[in-house]
Amino acid sequence: MPHVKGDEGDTEARPTGRIRDTKKLLTTAALIMSVFLICTSFITTVLIPAKEFESGGNANGRALAYLAHEYLGNTFGTVYDVATIAILWFAGASAMAGLLNLMPRYLPKYGMAPHWARAVRPMVIVFTLVAFLVTWIFDADVDAQGGAYATGVLVLICSAAIAVTIAARKAGQRGWTIGFGVISAVFLYTTVVNVIERPDGVKIGACFIAGIILISLLSRLGRAFELRVTHIELDDMAERFIQDISRRTPRFIANEPDKRDAEEYRAKKDQIRADNDLPGTEDFVFIEVTVTDPSEFEAGLTVRGEVLHDRYRVLTVESSSIPNALAALLLHARDLTGVRPHIYFEWTEGNPFANFLRFFLFGQGEIAPVTREVLREAEADRERRPASTSAEAGKAAASHTRAGPPGARRSALGAAGRSGSDCRRCRPGPPWRPGPPPSVPAVPAVPG
Repeated sequence: MPHVKGDEGDTEARPTGRIRDTKKLLTTAALIMSVFLICTSFITTVLIPAKEFESGGNANGRALAYLAHEYLGNTFGTVYDVATIAILWFAGASAMAGLLNLMPRYLPKYGMAPHWARAVRPMVIVFTLVAFLVTWIFDADVDAQGGAYATGVLVLICSAAIAVTIAARKAGQRGWTIGFGVISAVFLYTTVVNVIERPDGVKIGACFIAGIILISLLSRLGRAFELRVTHIELDDMAERFIQDISRRTPRFIANEPDKRDAEEYRAKKDQIRADNDLPGTEDFVFIEVTVTDPSEFEAGLTVRGEVLHDRYRVLTVESSSIPNALAALLLHARDLTGVRPHIYFEWTEGNPFANFLRFFLFGQGEIAPVTREVLREAEADRERRPASTSAEAGKAAASHTRAGPPGARRSALGAAGRSGSDCRRCRPGPPWRPGPPPSVPAVPAVPG
């Protein structure tokens, strides 16, 4: 209720006065409508013959207008008709204003509408066309549209009554819970009876729901590869990690956290080095993304840095989508340091289509190619686009188990003719210590 003023001390976090005054407004409106509804129902039942309510009767769908013309004259009846049309027009405009306030705020956020849905004018056109379509489908029949309207209103009231009942129960208000529960039961019974007698409302409502779901899925599918991160916040340690490795070639490793022990990070780093022919002097920072709510299409990122086992630098992120979070963090690191970063992946096991569905529905799955596609969509310039490399898991372990001949790759054995046990990358190095702040020259990288 943004139009309710409230108290001077109200804030966005605690609008106490606005909540109190909104309760007064809604209670007053409910009392007025209840009195009007009961009075008009009694008066029309007593004064209008039953046959006039039947299909084709003069009072069918316009009982109060019939009374105005019958008992107060045609002049007053005409004025009443004009006033009724104006009130209904304003009610429709109010409903459209509510939709324009709600849909652009929530649907694009969940990926269920394109970006242009945030604009007011296109949405007004869409809603107006929908209204004309409904009128055309029902052939402007008041009875048919009345069934759909009644079903929608009753479902809305039932949902609100049940929600209030649940809220009262959670708050431990036994009396209010029983009272709201009885009201919910009455509205549920009324809704079921209305649906049985006038099923048109359920049919039309089901069609609209199916249409909304289909359009929403298509919209989310079309926006799947958008860089849908609104902002990024780095803590001090995370920023120091990024600034430190930017003095060399920034190299990140996408890691799915498991036990998070020292062996996990050592094996991952050795595997990436062996798979990509990287020398032991190369420095890495791990990135671990935890999926929170996959339905959240757009959100900010909070990146935290930590040093695990006194050696491995890890950036931890919570996001609704792993590829989008990785792509956004890489672009942010590039913009922050001016250096093009590089990230390394493993190929995901399993069927590619199934993995894509996992990404589409749950924010994880085929991480490497989707991250690259998000980066390609966000940055058209290949020279500025962060680089990504994928390799098949298991190659590193194989390369470390066999001794190479003289001249073997240094990335596999560390030096020519050395066995896997002599590989200096396999021996634990000295612990990593945080370097100086970005304004102070950093110390050389420590082999990990």
